[in-house]
Amino acid sequence: MYLGGDLSYVNEVEDNGGVFYHRGNVGDPFRILRDYGANIARVRLWHTPLWTKYSDLKDVQRTIQRAKALGMAVMLDIHYSDTWADPAKQIIPAAWSEINDLRTLEIAVHDYTVDVLQTLDRQGLLPEFVQIGNEINTEMLMPGPYIEGATINWDRNARLINAGLRGARQAAPKSRLLIHIAQPENLIPWFDAASSAGVHDYDVIGLSYYPKWSIRSLEEAGQTIAQVRQRYHKEVMVVETAYPWTQEIGSTESHLLAEDAVLPAYPATPSGQREFLIALTETTQRNGGNGVIYWEPAWVSTPSQPSIWENAALFDYRHEVQEGIEFLRLSDTARAQE
Repeated sequence: MYLGGDLSYVNEVEDNGGVFYHRGNVGDPFRILRDYGANIARVRLWHTPLWTKYSDLKDVQRTIQRAKALGMAVMLDIHYSDTWADPAKQIIPAAWSEINDLRTLEIAVHDYTVDVLQTLDRQGLLPEFVQIGNEINTEMLMPGPYIEGATINWDRNARLINAGLRGARQAAPKSRLLIHIAQPENLIPWFDAASSAGVHDYDVIGLSYYPKWSIRSLEEAGQTIAQVRQRYHKEVMVVETAYPWTQEIGSTESHLLAEDAVLPAYPATPSGQREFLIALTETTQRNGGNGVIYWEPAWVSTPSQPSIWENAALFDYRHEVQEGIEFLRLSDTARAQE
């Protein structure tokens, strides 16, 4: 069972003065998560993010080095965009925006994927998992935000996804390849269409499960995992999830995970966050899934950069680790150590 967190924000938080604590002592957030049982770290990669110096290849190398130094597996999340890619936007990198020929764009996707992974391999930083796109519910590499009701051009979409998969297979033959879709209710329709279009050469189906944006209950999400495993004969991992531990205002006037993110059975308290994560992890494992990765457990506020996610981190407003992190103890690694 892979349990861990997406730690892409850690370098930026620390560079801006953020300090993390465990029982009152200053600590490395990678080590804190590892010591609680985390055996995987996820990290996002943007193509050429001129608006920030983070989540480019240099920053990704720094993050992977920190994770691997502690013996953690790594999941590289290639966004194929210069900014956030999600169901509402899959915006093509500026470097490719003038490419009008699909074959030329396929080559660009393939060669970029190969170059990234070969660069990491030369430094001994090859990831154990490679994610081809982030929450690619809609068509990849589009010129602008998703238009509600637009249909996916599956000939184009499949060719681009497969170009990334081929590049990853070539440059990282021992890594497991993953395709990531947001919210369990979207999995079967999307993967049925992808299969019909010829997308097959991947190992893991990754999903985001956020109660705020999903119509599936926690139990139904688990049932979907079981159905997907049986239907496609792939591994299944929850590669993004999160839950608020408070609705009290900290450094920001509003939170992304506000009251509409709270389930009746799990109040927005530290123990409510913990119980939700344990329930999700147990449901995932019971239904044949083999991983749960918390999205941005360390995206806390700093004096210069408030975080709209601070009420959903695994650290409180003083940056002290709190009990939600204890879901990591359910990993096979933690059980073996105990």
